[in-house]
Amino acid sequence: MVATLLVSLSGIGPGTLARCADLAAELDRRQVPMSLLLAPRKAVPGEALDWVRERVRGRDVLVLHGFDHSADPCHRPVSLRKRAEFSALPAHEAGLRLVAARAALHRLGLATDVFAPPSWLASPGTVTALRRHRFAVCADMAGVRDLRTGDVRTGRVRMVGEHWSHLLSTGRAARRGGLVRIGVDAADLDRTGVRDVLLESVDLALHHDAAPATYSSADSPRGSTLSSTPSGAVPARTR
Repeated sequence: MVATLLVSLSGIGPGTLARCADLAAELDRRQVPMSLLLAPRKAVPGEALDWVRERVRGRDVLVLHGFDHSADPCHRPVSLRKRAEFSALPAHEAGLRLVAARAALHRLGLATDVFAPPSWLASPGTVTALRRHRFAVCADMAGVRDLRTGDVRTGRVRMVGEHWSHLLSTGRAARRGGLVRIGVDAADLDRTGVRDVLLESVDLALHHDAAPATYSSADSPRGSTLSSTPSGAVPARTR
């Protein structure tokens, strides 16, 4: 079985744009597309937003990364605070935030049916809400879920900058034909070695013949694609 390589980038903004563009150029040379994680209430208009629009017109894919990353969106008891935005929400409340997030994306001239929760943690209610609102894919910490079929392809996401065992785990997953998921926050690209570790991990996966993909095109367990439609800019007729 051929391994699948997924690279995601979060933390895109004016202060990190140069680092994002540099990484994109390196991955373009390797013909590796990116999944761009964006929370619409945290998005900053301007050159960074223009860059995202340009990237998703190509091979990159937009992924809804929550709404505003509020740690306690529902004013829960202290014992439940400081959890990631969608990690503990029931279906109704998750649905309200998904509707607001999609509307905010639309105002930015963007659209997607792919979701990755903040901190990669999605409550069961969030998964239910995603299905109700016709999302196609949910990528969480442990795997990638096809919301239309219920199939899940397992593979833990490795955030470069938080874990330093990427070369070992990347090579092992690629050799086994598994799902190789590499993520990075753009703010970490300034840290010593983070960019190099990410690119070395990508190169190792490619050396083992991993197929580059995005969260909308990665193969599902049944061999279909996780998203049948592109996830990026809003079609011209809806703008």
